[in-house]
Amino acid sequence: SMAMLLAGCAATAGRGEGVPAALSEPLAVYGSTATVEIAPVLLAVRDLYPNGPGVHNGGIINLVAADNTADVATNAETQALRQSVKRPDIRIIMTVVEGNYRLVARRSAGIDSLADLKGKRIATSVATSADYFLFRMLEKGGLKPSDVTIVNIGRTMEMIPAIRSREVDAVAIWEPASENALRALGDDAVEFSGRGIYRELFNLNTTAGALADPEKRRSIVALMRAIIAANQRMKHNPAEGHAVVARSGGYTIEEVAQSWPHHSFTATFAEDMLDVLAEEELWLAGQEKRQPRSRAELGRLIDRSVLEEALAQPR
Repeated sequence: SMAMLLAGCAATAGRGEGVPAALSEPLAVYGSTATVEIAPVLLAVRDLYPNGPGVHNGGIINLVAADNTADVATNAETQALRQSVKRPDIRIIMTVVEGNYRLVARRSAGIDSLADLKGKRIATSVATSADYFLFRMLEKGGLKPSDVTIVNIGRTMEMIPAIRSREVDAVAIWEPASENALRALGDDAVEFSGRGIYRELFNLNTTAGALADPEKRRSIVALMRAIIAANQRMKHNPAEGHAVVARSGGYTIEEVAQSWPHHSFTATFAEDMLDVLAEEELWLAGQEKRQPRSRAELGRLIDRSVLEEALAQPR
C-alpha cells in the first residue's frame, strides 16, 4: 500500500542516511523560500547536497524562463496552470504539502460573516493561489470579486501594516502572513477558514524534457525520496522543519510553529488533482480572457509515474 511504501522510504530517515550518493550534477531546485510549505524540500536538498547548492528562491517561472535555470520547482497548482498555457511541457509530479488558507478580517469593519465582506477592501496577491482562494471564499459568501475592492500587495508581509493601519479590512493570504495578521489585530480579528472550500496543492513540478533525460529523472526520483524521508522526520520532529523555514524566510521560530498546523505535509499525490485543476482553470481562463482548456489537456500536465518510481525503489 501507499502507507507501507511511505513507511519504507521513511525508514531511511536519519539525516543523510539512505540518501543516494550525490549524482554527478546537483539538480537546480527552485521554490519560494519564504513559505512554510518549502520545509521538506529545504531539508531534502540539504540532505542530498550537503555542500550546496540549496534551494534557489523562485518557482515554476524558472522552469520556463528563456534562461531556463531550473530542473524542478515547487509552487501552488495555480502557477502550473498559468505557466502551462504557453508551456504545455510542464509536469506536476508530486504534492509536497496541502495548505489550508484562512481569510483574516477586522471585526471593527463590521465583518462577522463572509457576506459582510461586500464593499470592503481586501488585500491579496493577485494571480496566485491566494487570489483564487479569495474568489472561492467570496463565492461562499454569495459575492463576486466585483463586490469588493481587491488590493494587490505582492510582498505578503506588507499586508500586516496595511490591515493594522486600516488601509484594508481583510487579508487573504498564505502563512505565516495570515497568522501575523491575526496577531496584529488581536481581539479585533475574525478568521474564516478555507477548509472544505479550497486547499492549496503545493506541488513539485518539472518538464517533460527533464523526465525524458534518464540521468535527470534518476536525480528527480532521488529528490522525491529525500522529500518523503524529510517529511517523515518532520512528523516526529517538527522543530527541524520550523528551524529551516525560520532561517530561510527570516521568521521567528514561534511564527513558523504557530503557522505549522495549517499545513498537511503529505509528500504524496493529491487524488483529486485533475478535478482541482479543471475547476480552477475556469476561473483562470476568465481572468486571462481565454478559452478554458479541456480536462484531457489538463490531464497531460499530471505525471504520477515519477512518484510511483520513487516509492517502488527498495530502500
